[in-house]
Amino acid sequence: MTDHDQITRRTAVTAAAASAALLPFASASPAHATGARAADRTRTGAPQVFQHGVASGDPLPDGVLLWTRVTPEPGAVPGSGLGRDTPVGWEVAADQDFGSVVARGTATTTAAADHTVKADVRGLAPATTYYYRFSVEGTHSPVGRTRTAPAHDTKAPNVRFGVVSCANWEAGYFSAYRHLAARRDLDAVLHLGDYIYEYATGGFPASGKVVRQHSPKHEIITLADYRTRHGAHKTDPDLKALHAAHPVIAIWDDHEFADNAWSGGAVNHTPGTEGDWAERMAAAKRAYFEWMPVRTSTAGTTYRRLRFGKLADLHLLDLRSFRDQQAGVGSGKVDDPDRTITGRAQLDWLKAGLERSDTAWRLVGTSVMISQVAFGSVPAHLLAPLAELLGLPKEGLAVNTDQWDGYTDDRRELLTHLRDRGIGNTVFLTGDIHMAWANEVPVKAATYPGAPPVATEFVVTSVTSDNVDDFLHVAPHTVSLVGVAAIRAANRHVKWLDMDSHGYGVLDVTAERTQMDYFTVSDRADPHATTALARSYRTLSGTQRVERARQPVR
Repeated sequence: MTDHDQITRRTAVTAAAASAALLPFASASPAHATGARAADRTRTGAPQVFQHGVASGDPLPDGVLLWTRVTPEPGAVPGSGLGRDTPVGWEVAADQDFGSVVARGTATTTAAADHTVKADVRGLAPATTYYYRFSVEGTHSPVGRTRTAPAHDTKAPNVRFGVVSCANWEAGYFSAYRHLAARRDLDAVLHLGDYIYEYATGGFPASGKVVRQHSPKHEIITLADYRTRHGAHKTDPDLKALHAAHPVIAIWDDHEFADNAWSGGAVNHTPGTEGDWAERMAAAKRAYFEWMPVRTSTAGTTYRRLRFGKLADLHLLDLRSFRDQQAGVGSGKVDDPDRTITGRAQLDWLKAGLERSDTAWRLVGTSVMISQVAFGSVPAHLLAPLAELLGLPKEGLAVNTDQWDGYTDDRRELLTHLRDRGIGNTVFLTGDIHMAWANEVPVKAATYPGAPPVATEFVVTSVTSDNVDDFLHVAPHTVSLVGVAAIRAANRHVKWLDMDSHGYGVLDVTAERTQMDYFTVSDRADPHATTALARSYRTLSGTQRVERARQPVR
């Protein structure tokens, strides 16, 4: 796997359409988006060419990846395979009015790329805010705002990320995205997976209420299906606002493919009726790389590394493409050294990157929780909803085998590596589980606190996907509090747990500490939901400990 800091650097600005030729799977305006301009402002009455907004991602010190999707004619909707080849211009400026354009180029997109466009822009200044837009035959897209990373050798005072995961369209509105879009203090937004969900309409709302229907309504299986679902998501005004406001750094989890995906299948995949898993996964990956602002140099996987000055290396993992099938509860296979969640190459890449890192902090974006957690002490009436939430058998569970708990040898090797090599200031950033956690990470939870932790972990809750209270149809922070107390009593390295809220995190990194502020939204079913700070936790440099912070970052 090639690190971003090893990519050939170019002083010239380059661009490319996200066409099938650039992908490894080539078979065959939001009104409240700050910084966005109205689309189609050059030609009054022109067709709505830019229906899916604009986006940027994977910031480097000298560049950023830009994205859009064009609709060259009314029938060229996502997944249709229709529409003419379309030249698309793009430009980057130092100001919102484009009086100081610093880079421009053109690319041609086609139906083979679902009319998506990517421009990998280089030659920019580090730690700088830029504005960008696309154009087709005089029609301009909304204006996006992006920001480059600090120079590799710079001692930046801080770096700040929004952190999100698990956004089920049918379960509610994406208000968390709207609140992050309104902030102007973020360097980027880290999306830790489950950007889309694969289910048919009504397939995953525990509340029994579909707030808004998926498109398409059936479970997505084919390339056209995945393209259509991605396209539908990028019509959401809050998601469009988020992408227009900040660069997004994304990895996938399972629902970008199918529930509890692994290298050879998924819980939510039936070969007899849903076809070959390899074909489905290839289709899902192709649509993902077409529709997400992720560099084509990482196509085929989402594990990669970004650097933010001397403050932090960000190691991003792909925990679906290479993993073995999840072990059955009680099978005794979770400790099998021949089973892997990362694959050998990715684990070696991660260990080497952590060891050679010369930054103050090592951040690891992992789509599933690495901390050891035993659920056996949870009361019986909470086991069924927890098992449903975690995608496990409902007769009870001891561990979540879809997490690192189901692949203990990989985890032991990684955590032992941190301990034995004296690698400090490692922070795991996690989504997936629809709950918020603040954890210390020991090599062996059974001996904690006798042996010190080797890392810390901040887990963010879901944007909309169901929590425990949603499954139980009860008020938040009532019944679940018994489960919280039981989990914390049995897992002393868990310092905080919220089973019920929806929202997002804001992670601030300085040389002295890394802090996560956990924000909740008032009502996922309310498109105008408000936000509030729930808790703040931090880890001080050199401690590998989690402590409560009394004030959010400013």
